[in-house]
Amino acid sequence: METKQTHLRLKTPLRCIVKLGGAAITSKNEFEKINEENLVTVSLQLRQAMMSSGSSAESVLEMDWSKRPGISDALNKVDDFKEQEQQVLDFNSFVVIHGAGSFGHFQASKSGVHRGGLDRPLVKAGFVATRISVTSLNLEIVRALAREGIPSVAMSPFSCGWSTRDRNIESADVSTVVDALDSGFVPVLHGDAVLDESLGCTILSGDVIISHLAAELKPEFVVFLTDVFGVYDRPPSEPNAVLLREIAVREDGSWSVVNPTFGDTDKQVEISVASHDTTGGMVTKISEAAMIAKLGIDVYIVKAATEHSLAALSGKLREKIPEDWLGTVIRYVS
Repeated sequence: METKQTHLRLKTPLRCIVKLGGAAITSKNEFEKINEENLVTVSLQLRQAMMSSGSSAESVLEMDWSKRPGISDALNKVDDFKEQEQQVLDFNSFVVIHGAGSFGHFQASKSGVHRGGLDRPLVKAGFVATRISVTSLNLEIVRALAREGIPSVAMSPFSCGWSTRDRNIESADVSTVVDALDSGFVPVLHGDAVLDESLGCTILSGDVIISHLAAELKPEFVVFLTDVFGVYDRPPSEPNAVLLREIAVREDGSWSVVNPTFGDTDKQVEISVASHDTTGGMVTKISEAAMIAKLGIDVYIVKAATEHSLAALSGKLREKIPEDWLGTVIRYVS
């Protein structure tokens, strides 16, 4: 794999990698529709988590200065902010990665981009259509973060030169991510259509991107924001579904549920994957989270836009998991 060991180049340790689940920030069953309420709340919580205790929440300079219907004129606030330029926001280092939700998945599955075959016109057209869709969502997320004063910059894996071989990452130079972090920006990456050396092309999921960046950049913790409270022993829509509060990952990558306790200690989780989801859904999420936990990095899977997600993003769970916290912790046990 042509990757660079770059984590030592970071000026300050990376605090957190955040995954915004597609189902949490979009209406996954409505074509290309953003869940605006959730995205606004998530952006606010990210700002609250990123700002140091000494920063003032009142002195936020909105960074989306483009004209948009329904959005207040941010340029007027620029003039007001000039008088407070001595107040510098102190953001802890974060990387944000988001899923596609109702953006990109349908284009990819209709054309078969995830299966490869760029020599076929439909696949090539689907590759372009998929990237148009996911990058348009990426722009809207960057804008939402920017309106909260978060200095976010879009980084598409395809444009950054990431590629795969047989759907596994082959080349992923993270130096642009490191440079952005060292310059005080918050990189915002996403699941993307990429070139594949064996298949021609495929879909690189946001969950795979997270595990790769975690291995390279060594964050203090990782947070998956989803549309449910965490990982359940079966699809959460089913009766009597049980929230798995803690999952232990062993050296060989296997995992087991430690809280709550079941009669079968190696109880497996039943997972359902939407037919149009080309990236593996919750199956991929758990396996990638286990790979991250093996690095000694705690992973929190929690419902977006809740008090529980704010606690996870703020790093409060690293000291002690409150009894009333709803979510799933995945961590390594020796």
